Amino acid sequence: MNSIMPNLYPASAEIFVLIMACVVLIVDLYCGKKLPGIAFVLTQATLVFGGVIVWLTADAHVALTFSKMFIDDLFGDFMKIAILATMAIAMTYGRSYLDDRGLNKGEFYLLALFATLGMMVIVSANHLLVLYIGLELMSLSLYAMVALRRDDAAASEAAMKYFVLGALASGFLLYGMSMIYGATGTLQIDEIARQLAYHAANKTVLLFGLVFVIAGLAFKVGVVPFHMWVPDVYQGAPTAVTLIVGSAPKLAAFVMAIRLLVGGMFLVNEYWQLALLLMASFSIVLGNLTAIAQRNVKRMLAYSTISHMGFMLLALASGVIDGASVADLRFSVLNAYSAALFYTVTYVLMSLAAFGTLILLSRAGFDAEMLDDLKGLSRRSPWFAAVMLITMFSMAGVPFFVGFFAKFSVLEALIQADRIGVAVFAVLMSLIGAYYYLRVVKLMYFDEPVDSTPLVAPTGLRVMLSVNGVVIALAGIAPNSLMSICALALGYSL
Repeated sequence: MNSIMPNLYPASAEIFVLIMACVVLIVDLYCGKKLPGIAFVLTQATLVFGGVIVWLTADAHVALTFSKMFIDDLFGDFMKIAILATMAIAMTYGRSYLDDRGLNKGEFYLLALFATLGMMVIVSANHLLVLYIGLELMSLSLYAMVALRRDDAAASEAAMKYFVLGALASGFLLYGMSMIYGATGTLQIDEIARQLAYHAANKTVLLFGLVFVIAGLAFKVGVVPFHMWVPDVYQGAPTAVTLIVGSAPKLAAFVMAIRLLVGGMFLVNEYWQLALLLMASFSIVLGNLTAIAQRNVKRMLAYSTISHMGFMLLALASGVIDGASVADLRFSVLNAYSAALFYTVTYVLMSLAAFGTLILLSRAGFDAEMLDDLKGLSRRSPWFAAVMLITMFSMAGVPFFVGFFAKFSVLEALIQADRIGVAVFAVLMSLIGAYYYLRVVKLMYFDEPVDSTPLVAPTGLRVMLSVNGVVIALAGIAPNSLMSICALALGYSL
């Protein structure tokens, strides 16, 4: 039996991250006590050089390898760089927080690298089993990271809820995939699309499978009715872990939705678009209304996430216009999905800054989690209060911050798809949601500080948080550059 050696070049970055994860494991085991920061340095080097490898191997042509189970395209390369950059920023923010609580250990960085590897595999999956393997690698790593503070009852409870509900969602997803295989006779995503095009699939079985797949996807994104884990995990996990859970996995989940729904089952879009539209609408309502009642900032941001992911799904549900010509259809699809990608990327940037500020306000023995902890921040640090102000205004969609342009692009896609009623509804809910963001600004600038302790944080955290804030501000001043990159990346893949 002759075996053909697969082309490893498209998977160079994944192979590098895997090798470096093993190196971090071994080096930390033998040198961790002598060189306490070695795991952090190696992890950051892995993430940076992984991004460089993705950049150097990027090509406009789509490459398939490992028996066509692994795909390398510009869309995937862009998302991998975004994931690696997000994880690098999260590691920088979280180091001092973990240090103060005795959690700055090699296993945290090892789990972070395996979670990153899982996300990268999801991004390049062209086969349902590869997609599932990447998803489980990411999920299992995140479960363990949430439970990292073993002596904390809240963290243990959050990890248990996350694990049980995550296992249920994985079961839904796997069952849905098995039904899709039964309907089409293949697990390869592009082959599923081909079977649908030739009307060779059992449509009834396929649609049942689609329901379970959407349920699994909805859990990973964190939208209604599969949102139950989000507030508990965000509140219970250490803030450094919440930062990771609330950022990079959203990028991976978005790619998963594009690969499965758009790449594999675009020809049954009328069914999954309706499901996404309903979930998005309920998520925006529940997220915005429930966030108003929260006094815990992390819990407030959790419900905010549910609302933001609802907005992203609105764009995904607006990609097809009935009766459009082929040229108009391609334009509407690209416009809607690039708006969804733009929204996801900008949300991750804002989420990093928001949780980074909470880490900045925390110190040994004290976690900044309540709204009162933000009181008078402008007096304690005018600059970082300004960073948080930019972040909150952007999340609220105040003109002319980047969040406004992200929301505007989604609304534009809705109007183009003749969903004007949904667009009006989304605007009204955004106005309601602006209340809890502006409340944070009011506390920072108009209330007296409860704690006047000087803000002490490493230079790396301060510099990175400042850069994060400046990037959000610049993206609001010139959003077209990021929009164009998103459209270009998707244009070569759709």
